[in-house]
Amino acid sequence: MSHAYAHVPEPNTAPKPAYFAHIVLYSKNRAEMTQWYCDVLGAQVMGDAEGISFITYDDEHHRVAIIERDGIGDKVANTVGMAHFAYSYDSLADLIAIYGHLKGKGIDPVRQINHGPTTSLYYHDPDGNSVELQTDNFDSIEALNAWFATGAFNREPIGVLIDMDDLTARLEAGEPESELKKPLQT
Repeated sequence: MSHAYAHVPEPNTAPKPAYFAHIVLYSKNRAEMTQWYCDVLGAQVMGDAEGISFITYDDEHHRVAIIERDGIGDKVANTVGMAHFAYSYDSLADLIAIYGHLKGKGIDPVRQINHGPTTSLYYHDPDGNSVELQTDNFDSIEALNAWFATGAFNREPIGVLIDMDDLTARLEAGEPESELKKPLQT
């Protein structure tokens, strides 16, 4: 069935995974990549063997594995493959906190954007993989679908650029998250 506007569909009956478990990345810079992911995700190394590091940020045995092997070719920009992977935070305050933490370590986002459904920061890891850190802008699927039904997402599916330093100052000044996360119109 075709829909005029984007929407979060009703669940179907197909069996689904319980959760997304982990990603595995090949790298020529395992030590640097491992440290970067530990910094960005607040993770720790749970296992480190010859040529492979396993890191986690929760009680899962590993969330990211980084493998370094002989013969790995260089990453080729602008080719078919994964564009980015994303991690979600519970609140804008949490996203602002990780933004400030990473900024203090000299890790700056390459893009800051309000997509409508999310407020998102994009970072490049040392190998050039794109990692999105985000928070949801709506408190319920119903509210998100109501916004989708306005057609705003169809008109601007990427979203609009934002300034996290401005959002940080406004949150610290007491402006409510609900106002700061409102999808912006171009």
